[in-house]
This record gives sequence, structure tokens and C-alpha cells, in this order.
Amino acid sequence: MHVWPFLLYKAVCAEESPSSWKTNYSWLYFLGSHDSFSYWVDEKSPVGPDQATAIKRLARISLVKKIMKKWSVTQNLTFKEQLEGGIRYFDLRVSSKPGEIGQEIYFIHGLFGIKVWDGLMEINTFLEQHPKEVIFLDFNHFYAMDDSHHFFLINRIRSAFGSKLCCVECVEYVTLQYMWEKKHQVLIFYHYPLYREFPFLWPGNKMPAPWANTTNVHKLLQFLETTLEERSRYGTFHVSQAILTPRVKTIARHLVRGLKNTLVHRNLPMILNWVKAQKPGVMGVNIITSDFVELVDFAATVIALNDLLLEEDDSSSKS
Repeated sequence: MHVWPFLLYKAVCAEESPSSWKTNYSWLYFLGSHDSFSYWVDEKSPVGPDQATAIKRLARISLVKKIMKKWSVTQNLTFKEQLEGGIRYFDLRVSSKPGEIGQEIYFIHGLFGIKVWDGLMEINTFLEQHPKEVIFLDFNHFYAMDDSHHFFLINRIRSAFGSKLCCVECVEYVTLQYMWEKKHQVLIFYHYPLYREFPFLWPGNKMPAPWANTTNVHKLLQFLETTLEERSRYGTFHVSQAILTPRVKTIARHLVRGLKNTLVHRNLPMILNWVKAQKPGVMGVNIITSDFVELVDFAATVIALNDLLLEEDDSSSKS
């Protein structure tokens, strides 16, 4: 499979960048996945600590976990497959397993997923094979974790990526040239106060990801428009979450159909049309996430929009 290269931010000035990288654009478009790790969840393990007590009690019935899986899984592709398809931003929720000996950390979305270490290793293998690719890993939800668990996880991250980790810098300095010169490939965003103790952990507020929390696609698209208008002009990245979130009554009405068949399939065409109408730029879309990223060709759309931006930039520089 062809692996599409994605670019980071503009160079600060022309003298700092190769002639092939233009300076009159602010952001390019990146594609991300929502609950990126949820392609596999363990029906045999206990329900995760991210769930309400009532759900944990109900889950003692085996059928309940099967239904939970239909609503917990938001991706079909593994990390490797997502990377090959152009995904460069990964939305990560993690947890310890209460009652388990040791400090192992797992991905979680209602049910436990694979070990975080296994996921990091899969991602690192891709990066080893593609040394000019750059990714964002956004650790934004933590469950059943005290500081010792966090230190364990942070050391795992450091062990997995080593010198590929990009230390915190002014966002506008992070260009493709900058990453290549320093041989960096990974930006880690860590939404927990311990980020202050590690230079390679970017604070969570550098990766805002406003959440519409709606089942209505029209409200979602309006929310995406509004939050783009309100986004910071400089100093942060920005995630547009193009996702619909089921209510309890949504799940109750469509128990066995699951998330994909209830909300995703029928609304993706409208969401894709919105994506096609966007432009990267200072106040434009930066990173967009969706469920089941393979169902429509988001990657081709994002690549086409980036190409258009570069063509416009090239034209303006010659005029």
C-alpha cells in the first residue's frame, strides 16, 4: 500500500526552509481517528473503570458485553493499517486494570483494548520503516491511574520512541524541516500535570479538541464551523472531531445495530461533504478525526486539499 506523506507546520521564514516548502501557509490538513485503538476490545475482561457502576453490574450478563462491543468499537483498522491509510493523529484513552498485579496500562473504551506498549511498538515499527513520517499521539483520558501508573506509562513512551520524540517547542517552530533535521517523528500530548516533568510531553492545552456531544449531524457541522471560527490563531494545534455521540436512548433503541450502523454509515456522506468544503490555513481545519476512517476516502480528500493549498501558495509566490 502506498503511504502518503503528510506535512506539519509552515516554516517561520523563507530563509529557514528549503525552497520546496512555501512560507505563506499556516497549517496543513491532517487526518486522525477517534478512539484510534478500539479496533479490538476484550469481551472477556471486566468492564472498564470509565463506565458507570450500573453498567458494570449489567455487564455480568455475557450478552451485555457483546452489545457494549458494538458501541465501543469505533475503528476497524489496526494502528499499522491506519498509518498506511494516512492517519497521523491518534486519539488515546488509557487505564490500568483494577485488581491486576503490576502497573500495565491498556487502551480503553468501555471495554479494555490491547496493551499500550503493544500499540506503541506497532506504531514505532511503521516509523522505523518511514523515517520522514511524523505523528501526533494524544493521551487525553486516564482511568484508574495514580502517579506511579503515569510514570510507568511515560517510561514506556520514552522506551518506545527514544530520540524520535519531539520536545516541547513553540508550535510555529514545528515545521517539516525542523522535524527532519532533528530526526523527530513523534509529538506526545499528555493531559495530566506530570507533563511538566518531561520535556517530550506537550501539554494537553496545545491540542484542544472541542466535542459536539450530539447525535444530530446538522448540529455537529454547525458546531465544527463555530469552533473553527473561535480557534486560537497561533500557539496551538486544533482537532475538529467529526463524530456523532450516541445517547443512552440511542443505544436502547438500536441495541444490536451498534454505532456504525446507527450513526456512522448514514451520516458520513454529509460529514465528508463538509470536509471537502474546508481549507487548511491560519483559521482553517488542522486535524480532523472520525469514526471508521476507512468507510469513506477521507485520506484522498485531505491530500487533495493540501495539494490545492500548496498550488495556491506556489501561484501567489510567483505572482
